[in-house]
Amino acid sequence: MKVEILKQFSVFMPNRPGALSGLARIFSEKGIDIKGLASEVRDDSGVVRIAVAADADVSAILSQGGFSSVETNLLSVELEGTAGELHRIAKTLADGKINITTVYGSSGHGGGIARILIAVENVQKARALLESLSVSASPS
Repeated sequence: MKVEILKQFSVFMPNRPGALSGLARIFSEKGIDIKGLASEVRDDSGVVRIAVAADADVSAILSQGGFSSVETNLLSVELEGTAGELHRIAKTLADGKINITTVYGSSGHGGGIARILIAVENVQKARALLESLSVSASPS
């Protein structure tokens, strides 16, 4: 299991045709790789959550593009795409008294690697818990 810290930008957008295209264009023009993407839409507006490498300087780029956003850290957890992995991770965090505020990701195709992006209240503690879970699960 690979655990790393990424940046998440919650970008506030209008709910209209072309809005996501305009946002994606900014990332494309700056050569910024999007590691994860999720959205929530309500009536005439929405929030797009975009995960990028922790060293990407996205906040200023979004502001210059006319987008309002909030930056937070989140964890990227790469694991085997098998049944029960989400439960194992969520239980480890719950047992460690870590609250999950946002989760999204993708499963592995045909048992491949899956990525789960998790926003939590204490990123460093959550990372340590998940890294120790990974070590304890590896063969001796």
